[in-house]
Amino acid sequence: MGYIKEPKGIDFVVDPTPLSIADKKRISEVIAFYKATGRKMPKKTSTRKKEVTNTSKKKVLA
Repeated sequence: MGYIKEPKGIDFVVDPTPLSIADKKRISEVIAFYKATGRKMPKKTSTRKKEVTNTSKKKVLA
């Protein structure tokens, strides 16, 4: 990673993003799983339904 020079009159400030309690818990679980097994934790499947779009029924402007 290289050094980024700040332009005159502009200050770059990098603040950490605050994590929710659920995010902190999930990160702790992933780290504990990795330390115990040496493998990546499998991703949880999403319970959200995927949007289905029908592209074959496009309206044609005349």
